Amino acid sequence: MLRTWKTIFNISFNSDQTLVEQISEVIRKEIIKGRLERGTPLPGSRVLAEDIGVNRKTVVFAYEALIEEGWLESKHKSGTYISQNLPLIKKHQTNPSQKASTFEHIHYNPFYLTDHALEGSRIVFNEGGPDTRLVPLNELSRAYKRIFQRKGKWGLLGYSSEKGDYKLREMLSVMLSRDRGLNVKPDTICVTRGSQMAIYLVAKVLIKSGDTVVVENPGYYAVQKIFRETGANIKTVEIDKDGINVDALEQLCRKTKIKAVYVTPHHQFPTTITMKAGRRIQLLELSLKYNFAIIEDDYDHEYHFGAGNNLALASNEKSDNVIYISSLSKLLAPAIRVGYVTGPAAFMESLVNLRVQIDRQGDTILEHAIAELMEDGTIKRHARKVVAIYKERRDVMESCLRENFGDAITFNKPAGGLAFWIKFNEQINLIQYIALLEQKGVQIVPPNSFYLDNQPYNSIRLGYGSLNKEELTEGLKIMGTVFKELK
Repeated sequence: MLRTWKTIFNISFNSDQTLVEQISEVIRKEIIKGRLERGTPLPGSRVLAEDIGVNRKTVVFAYEALIEEGWLESKHKSGTYISQNLPLIKKHQTNPSQKASTFEHIHYNPFYLTDHALEGSRIVFNEGGPDTRLVPLNELSRAYKRIFQRKGKWGLLGYSSEKGDYKLREMLSVMLSRDRGLNVKPDTICVTRGSQMAIYLVAKVLIKSGDTVVVENPGYYAVQKIFRETGANIKTVEIDKDGINVDALEQLCRKTKIKAVYVTPHHQFPTTITMKAGRRIQLLELSLKYNFAIIEDDYDHEYHFGAGNNLALASNEKSDNVIYISSLSKLLAPAIRVGYVTGPAAFMESLVNLRVQIDRQGDTILEHAIAELMEDGTIKRHARKVVAIYKERRDVMESCLRENFGDAITFNKPAGGLAFWIKFNEQINLIQYIALLEQKGVQIVPPNSFYLDNQPYNSIRLGYGSLNKEELTEGLKIMGTVFKELK
């Protein structure tokens, strides 16, 4: 067993106590404090003697005295340990609230996370995350191995570009050109630790206190929180069947100066609506007419099951004011924190300069490994594979919803993404519904965070991507049963 305990006490050579007594007393105190727990291995006598600057025999005598007293025990050919026969001692912890600082600081409210399983949840309908069981781990592992076997591997272990691994940015520029219609160069892309970091950087560079920012309603609560903390004045524009209501947006533009509009046009979050072509052109024209930035969050572009592929807003010839954000985390796994952002050159230069201040660089090894998987076609093959799987799960989800809820709900079968947006045809107590589901081991996302201005809500977003056919069938059966009982 590794002896991880680090000696942190000093011995006084001018004390009235002998060195053996001092060492013994300090170890006793550390045990009583709870820092040295039962079964904890102690350093060898030679190591401890060198650490505190005494003769080895002194440490041996101290250990022997503590063994005799029952504080320690010796195991043959293994070493000296804190005795297992001692009573369980709670660690002494200072309550942070008892410490009163005299300086002021900014208070940040807690961020309610809804994308992880709560204790006791067997089936989790998250916001629309991927199934981590489908990640090509073997291929990723082999890519890591190839990197560390190369002659030039040491070059990846030092500092690299604050924009991210060049090979990955090169592969991203190719992918964005071929699949999404963007014309971007590697130097105008900044790789981030997920799209959340990209949104934060964009907000800090773009928005000053007092600026007005427009968000979709309902919309992505995380971005609303980020904008608020920059001091932005947030306005909402409703979503209709074609996406954000641009007529309402223009009316707002006539009344006040808009700094930025945040949109999720490919699959609107949370409603899953795809913004129609005409609406996209109108939005781009408004951005040029009223000089506001469009923050396009293309969080799950790969997952589109329709016949066509809607190109990004940033691909349009009128996209001068578009800042484009996307991620590979939805395609691979949430733990693989690789997002990216691109936009006008001067804006990107400032964003990269800010990124250096808060995060010198990303995970170069991971980024390079993913770049290799993009280059050899692994990522593309993975995308084709999981799109087929998720399309099948979407169809299972639709069938189970109709079977278990019937005409009690209304929804449109999503053309893409990994979630359904479901409206209850009659008002129900969603707080009570969620609580009852949790008792049955089923977890869903509370819908109140999607809306601003404390509007009444009667809709939920159910992610299906992370659940297989059996889990979807069981989970929706429970949801239907609890719903009928609640009614």
